[in-house]
Amino acid sequence: MFRMWGKLIKNNRMTDDTTVCIGDYRLSRTQMVFQALEEICYCFDLGKPIWLDANVRDFQLHAKTRFGQDNFIEHIEFDFMEIQVIEE
Repeated sequence: MFRMWGKLIKNNRMTDDTTVCIGDYRLSRTQMVFQALEEICYCFDLGKPIWLDANVRDFQLHAKTRFGQDNFIEHIEFDFMEIQVIEE
């Protein structure tokens, strides 16, 4: 089971979090990541963030990345959203 944890952080405190589970192994890992991110953003009522080169690099190295105001088109009410793969 593929699981991803999404967190909203403001003033160094977690204000909201959710976990998404995907069991469809016909999907590639990249497709699972994008599907999980889409479900996390839906849960938080956010638009999908833009992946910058730093996000891709962090995710490849640590299976974890942060999306700040630079990654979103609309204004966000938190400091950043962090996603992390917790089980593959």
